[in-house]
Amino acid sequence: MLVRHCDFESLSPMSIPPRLAAVDLGSNSFRLEIGLVDHGVFRRTEYLKETVRQGGGLDEERNLTPAAMQAGWDCLARFGERLADFPRARVRAVATQTLREARNRDVFLHRGSELLGHPIDVISGPEEARLIYQGVAHLLPQSDEKRLVVDIGGRSTELILGQRFQPEAVASFRVGSVAWSSRYFPQGQFTQQAFATAEIAAKAVLDEALSTYRPDTWEVAYGSSGTIGAVGDMLAAAGFTPGMLTFEGLDWLRERLLRAQSADKVRLEGLKDDRKPVIGGGLSILLALFDLLDIHSMQVAQGALRQGAMYDMLDRELPETDLRTSTVQSLVQSFAVDRGQANRVAAVACQLFAQALPDHQGTGARKLGWAAQLHEIGCRISHSDYHRHGAYILDNTDVAGFAQHELHRLGALVLGHRGKLRKIEADLGDTLFATQLLCLRLAVILCHARRDPDLQGLALSLEDSRFTLSARTGWAASYPQSAYLLREEMEAWQRTGRELSTLLP
Repeated sequence: MLVRHCDFESLSPMSIPPRLAAVDLGSNSFRLEIGLVDHGVFRRTEYLKETVRQGGGLDEERNLTPAAMQAGWDCLARFGERLADFPRARVRAVATQTLREARNRDVFLHRGSELLGHPIDVISGPEEARLIYQGVAHLLPQSDEKRLVVDIGGRSTELILGQRFQPEAVASFRVGSVAWSSRYFPQGQFTQQAFATAEIAAKAVLDEALSTYRPDTWEVAYGSSGTIGAVGDMLAAAGFTPGMLTFEGLDWLRERLLRAQSADKVRLEGLKDDRKPVIGGGLSILLALFDLLDIHSMQVAQGALRQGAMYDMLDRELPETDLRTSTVQSLVQSFAVDRGQANRVAAVACQLFAQALPDHQGTGARKLGWAAQLHEIGCRISHSDYHRHGAYILDNTDVAGFAQHELHRLGALVLGHRGKLRKIEADLGDTLFATQLLCLRLAVILCHARRDPDLQGLALSLEDSRFTLSARTGWAASYPQSAYLLREEMEAWQRTGRELSTLLP
């Protein structure tokens, strides 16, 4: 791991460690963390947090209210000012459960990304859990201990089993401090009945975790982020062991909340004002987990989702450390894709892409290669309309390393790689996407015989919105079927806002 990070460091001028930034759009708070990675070790230099409580801004139809959206946009505008001089490759912004649920999330994300100045990735629950584990694991002393990591967020709770840097089981449950507080502690009122009901409800959601996260599968429990950090601060201030949560401490805290009777009357050292409205829900979930999973003690971890996103950003810089590459190979294996054809199409597509867009070799080429590897993934379901099946699979799967919009983009390439272009016409205004798609479609045509094609003298160029595919003299006569399919492809693009001309003498 240290070598990989040092390799990334060498990209910076004068050997200065690169500044990285991560933005966490949580259901309770939005957080911005800026830091340096020096010799493989992350060091925070700045940290900003705003309590947006967006998780409480979903209406009955699961739409974010105008007020909730505006509060989020205002915060992102302030973060965006701080990130104005950061290159895109040095910032990762991730959104979690509230924006996974929100039906009008695209409206929020479009404006929010503009204000932030960087794209916002909505990540799945399992991907959130994986990144949390990476953040926790990288800030812990390395050992062979088997770990349980718990993160109680505003609208979801993540559980992870892992060892060293490797998560072995990840899960996300729709139970969180904001949701539970508004549902079981209305107006912030604390009663015995409210705590009992909230804990029972949490156990009902978390009960399925018992089979995977039973006590014999882990040795040390760690807690990450907001609720657990706040509880740890209060217990340490009260004289309990710093950085350690126990049943005794949680019972003491519940009694103190019951004695106060309401959130606005709680006076506890270590409890910040912005945490008071959601502490009842968070504590009830924590008590449920201790009881359900037979946790006797839990250490408060320093790492969290933000740090995990940063380390993941580092790994994405190099193909050999990009988790998404191995994830694609796992999908290829799971859906019994013809590897020979997948590799053949990927190689041809990437060669054409390098000719058309030589300045987009990095992630753009890598994503095209992944789409080519997966273009026949739907054949496992049915060869008829396999491109539609493939797009559906990618749009509805949770896999490690990918944000939801990245999977949708791969799905759009798979959907569009054959047939009429009308079905993805709205995406063709994006030059990068249009070029990736054309290269994929051309590669599929050139590899139609499922053997390595003759590419000598074949070249693809792009000028404005016009693509030109040229070939050496005699190529069309030598490969009449390929030439016929390429001319049909030229006609298909004439019906879009882009043009493909073929020079096949």
